[in-house]
Amino acid sequence: MPFLVLLIAGTILIIKRQHSMPYQHDNGFVFGTVYHITYQSDRNLQSEIEAQLKLVDQSLSTFNKQSTISRINRNETVKADRMFVEVFNLAQQISSETEGAFDITVAPLVNLWGFGFKKGTLPTREKIDSIRPLIGYRKVSLQGRTIQKANPRITLDCSAIAKGYGADIVARFFKQNDITNYMIEIGGEIVTSGNSEHRVPWKIGINKPVDDKQNKNQDIITVLNVTDKAMATSGNYRNFYYKGGKKYAHTIDPYTGRPVQHSLLSATVLARDCATADAYATAFMVMGIDKAKEVLDRHPELMAYFIYSAGGKLHTWHSKSMENKMTK
Repeated sequence: MPFLVLLIAGTILIIKRQHSMPYQHDNGFVFGTVYHITYQSDRNLQSEIEAQLKLVDQSLSTFNKQSTISRINRNETVKADRMFVEVFNLAQQISSETEGAFDITVAPLVNLWGFGFKKGTLPTREKIDSIRPLIGYRKVSLQGRTIQKANPRITLDCSAIAKGYGADIVARFFKQNDITNYMIEIGGEIVTSGNSEHRVPWKIGINKPVDDKQNKNQDIITVLNVTDKAMATSGNYRNFYYKGGKKYAHTIDPYTGRPVQHSLLSATVLARDCATADAYATAFMVMGIDKAKEVLDRHPELMAYFIYSAGGKLHTWHSKSMENKMTK
């Protein structure tokens, strides 16, 4: 009986401490975007969090000229670090699963189209064809800790997976420090655990896709309960160009070398980790809704919510596993 009383008293003290412990709110700039991180802790950990994100930047950022990936792109002799190896292997796996729709070698094509639109001229077929030999996930491999390229001009860009991976790294840091209630958001890629400061599961809204380059539209089309999940959204509705009365998406198909032309406007993916969700959301925007559904049939561990256009109207589709996550 005395032991039971002590156990009950100890449990009550723990619960009281959890309810009185404050939530920290950290904001900043990383990977060319902003981050918002909320977590329950009796002390602020922003400096430690940013130290973790700096490690990711030193490994995967093409904007950091001394990062591992930048040095690999310059064909320097460099041994890949642990983070690079982890992300590269995951990227190659997802590339295989999506038949190359996700591809970390596609950046030269993305840049070609982006620069072309800025200059007011579309890339020629000849220019596209001159770059296509440098595109293809099968043309790069990891031998031990060294990247091998089929062509030294091939460059790597992990921007479509690095933000999600950065969120995962912060989540690992929290777990190592016994922090169980948190929401990590880096450039729209999200990892959550436990409850919010309102003592309820984390809920994240999906924006209604409209032509909105200024990111002013905040109309919510649905709200998802994403506690203890990672979530990423990819969409063309805020990144596009008009030329000759025609709309071009910013998503480039690595196979054709051209912007995708299909009805899918937004792809939201829930997965066990955010790097996986980030990469698949990008791949689905390349593939379009029909091929994306085929991938989902092979991967029941993934949940997806698609917004697409048909007959001049917006429509939605979600995987059956997503139903118990929808609250609106």
